[in-house]
Amino acid sequence: MPPAQAQEAPTAGTLLRLCVPAILVGVVSALGLLLVEGAAHLLEQLLWERLPEAWDVDPGSGWWIFGVLTAVGLGVALIVSFFPGGAGEDSATVELMGPPLALKALPGLVLVSVLVLAGGVSLGPESPVIAINTAILVALLARFRPAVEVRLIVMMAAAGTIGALFGTPVAAALLLTGVVAKASGGGALWDRLFLPLLAAASGSLTMRLLHGPQLGLTDVPPLGAPEPSDLLIGGLVACAAALVILAGASVFGRLHGLFRRLRHPLLYTTLGGVILGALGALGGPITLFKGGQQMAELVGHAEDYTTSELLLIVAVKLTALLIAATAGFRGGRIFPAVFIGAAVGLLVQTVLPGTPLGLALACGVLGAVLAECRDGWIALFIAVLVAGDISLLSLLCVVVLPVWLLVMRAPKMLVRKEQEQLPA
Repeated sequence: MPPAQAQEAPTAGTLLRLCVPAILVGVVSALGLLLVEGAAHLLEQLLWERLPEAWDVDPGSGWWIFGVLTAVGLGVALIVSFFPGGAGEDSATVELMGPPLALKALPGLVLVSVLVLAGGVSLGPESPVIAINTAILVALLARFRPAVEVRLIVMMAAAGTIGALFGTPVAAALLLTGVVAKASGGGALWDRLFLPLLAAASGSLTMRLLHGPQLGLTDVPPLGAPEPSDLLIGGLVACAAALVILAGASVFGRLHGLFRRLRHPLLYTTLGGVILGALGALGGPITLFKGGQQMAELVGHAEDYTTSELLLIVAVKLTALLIAATAGFRGGRIFPAVFIGAAVGLLVQTVLPGTPLGLALACGVLGAVLAECRDGWIALFIAVLVAGDISLLSLLCVVVLPVWLLVMRAPKMLVRKEQEQLPA
């Protein structure tokens, strides 16, 4: 997102006039997410269920995983190379919110997003779906409500999409608090959050009314009254998860540069698909896709995994995230980071068997997400959402402090555009 500019606080009349557009933005954002994920689900069934059943093969076999991900890499490479707009911005160079794309880039970006989500690539839908929704809504409101500022539309589209992704407007409010706070000028913070929050609320309600997928786990025992030792263990888990993500961030830019030495997406994205296929064959189905369903499976069968197996899963998932994000695939990094954080929590639990499950999961997710997105509010929210235990919040608010000191000046999983031409 471009640096915030000083803005006058909106008046009550302005907020009232824009209520209906904000609600519609949220609804359209949720529908955009549902359409992309619905198409991806249909293609996923074809690739991982119907074709293997028709050909009498095991979809979990290494050679099938390798073949599908290699084909997905080639498909993404062809779309990025030959569709108008080059399938939007390189995901390694953009954060969640950015300037709106040209409409000509959307067909390619939709196709790439569906391929990535369905094909088992370790990226989430958040970044491309926000870009898709933003471009559509900016174009629509420019035609029917030209007085609405583009910056406000970008914020509302992002809020509506995030509200739909997490099934609640709280995540969008927390994320945008930091964005809005950067703008100088008078007026209460809630004046500036009012319309984006309304879009987020309508987006989340639309998703729930249409029974869209929700992030979170079930059957995680509540922590209850915390013990003093929980702070120490929680801090260790969160710092360990953060260090895993920071290790990936430390090589992110160099890996991006290495792929770009091949100069053409047909080469480097196809190669990325081959590497992802090999990683998937090594780590198995549990290391594929964005990680939400796989996290639930991992937690539900945690007792079946040894320490060495969990170490392998963390290493494979982190490497797959790095390859996917730097080799030209399109997608977000938050959902895979959530999976990695949960896996680190389970890993620590095998080393320290008395660690409560909810504490291990929440602190692992907190550390991984904070290291990936550098937003403490979002990290706290997702950690509580995954564990499903609000009583953890007071403990997490303490645990987050040393983790923030660890990550605040460390490299991010992001390549600045001015760095793209630098030697790898």
